[in-house]
Amino acid sequence: VQLQASGGGLVQVGASLTVSCAASGGTFSNYVMGWFRQAPGKEREFVAGISRGGGSTDYADSAKGRFTVYRDNAKNTVYLQMHGLRPEDTAVYYCAADRFLRNMRSSPSEYGYWGQGTLVTVSS
Repeated sequence: VQLQASGGGLVQVGASLTVSCAASGGTFSNYVMGWFRQAPGKEREFVAGISRGGGSTDYADSAKGRFTVYRDNAKNTVYLQMHGLRPEDTAVYYCAADRFLRNMRSSPSEYGYWGQGTLVTVSS
């Protein structure tokens, strides 16, 4: 499966932004999807994940209550809706997919497919 992330940009503190990830080349509903982010000089970290059917989600503590992950299997797209953005949310956001994962909060190395990333910059 090929993944294409989009929707990043420069926003002010407290703003909202939704990034999306379009998949192609596979049966999208067969894949667990994850969102990760990587800030300059830091390791890539888990942000949110969603099950194949969309009925189960998981969030990093930093995302709980502010971010929502959802998917539209008919459109082969997964979204990450972000509210109350903070400067520490500044990072490149990546979507990832895997057919066989059971734990959405797996390490990046366990996801088999990655998008190219979209940059989110939160300015104070």
